[in-house]
Amino acid sequence: MPLPTKDEARVLLEQHVADEYQRHHALMVATALEGYSTHLGGDADLWFITGLLHDLDFEKHPGEHPRVSLGWFREWGYPDDLIHAVEAHAYGYNGFSTLPRTPLAAALLATDELCGIFYAYKRLNPIAYGAMKPSSILKKVKEPSFAAKVDRRTIYTGCEHLGIAIEDHIANVVHFLAPLG
Repeated sequence: MPLPTKDEARVLLEQHVADEYQRHHALMVATALEGYSTHLGGDADLWFITGLLHDLDFEKHPGEHPRVSLGWFREWGYPDDLIHAVEAHAYGYNGFSTLPRTPLAAALLATDELCGIFYAYKRLNPIAYGAMKPSSILKKVKEPSFAAKVDRRTIYTGCEHLGIAIEDHIANVVHFLAPLG
């Protein structure tokens, strides 16, 4: 099944997502997943593009997310691994109950909401992602009032399916996000 190029995926993101935070979030998740792909032996383009497109319908269809984009991905003939990962990242929302069956899906589930914590932390402490202390991020993960809309349950579920301790996952994401500043 065809996979769009990174440039084609960026165009899709720009066409479907107007909000600058959502675009930045997509880039954060894509960058972290690309890092995990080299760490876990996955296809770097597939992992990056999955991260970039995982919330493609969220802005316009939040109550159905990711049902609408899953329909698009199937129609466009995207790879099953991408489709499964996007579906599994919605575990527990909008009627979705698919748990991750692949490292890509587990990494997306573990990384998606965690990037929200990284972003909120950076807003309060304007330092580069790569300069963040994993112990400081872990404290924020354990503090429910910090970035209160972030679903910590999905982070832990993703880590469990990825087979990684939350501390190690956070350290990996700090490292993977370093290129974003």
